[in-house]
Amino acid sequence: MLRCFLKSKLHRMVVTQAELDYMGSITIDKDLMDIAGILPHEKVLVADIDTGNRFETYVLEGERGSGIICINGAAARLCSPGDRIIVLQFAWFDMDRDTVTEPVVVVADDSNLNPRKLT
Repeated sequence: MLRCFLKSKLHRMVVTQAELDYMGSITIDKDLMDIAGILPHEKVLVADIDTGNRFETYVLEGERGSGIICINGAAARLCSPGDRIIVLQFAWFDMDRDTVTEPVVVVADDSNLNPRKLT
């Protein structure tokens, strides 16, 4: 049986930009993507801590070391620069053959820099 579990999350990241005139996605600093194990074009769930808004989108690779967290397209109406968000990545596991591991939790400073794993 396949079951879906949290694989990793970027916890309490700060939205740096919101670009309405874009086809849609979230742009994330490549350093943050790497430490969380998130790939370009991967589907993620975004939860805005300040507004309670939640939405699904896909990830675009941002400049490494930039700290960018940019909400693009229609979702830019759901988050504003300065908002704190959680980016959640999920994975499907085959319960007959896979071992479910603890999710990776990544935090950073107020500029989304100096990321580190909590788990």
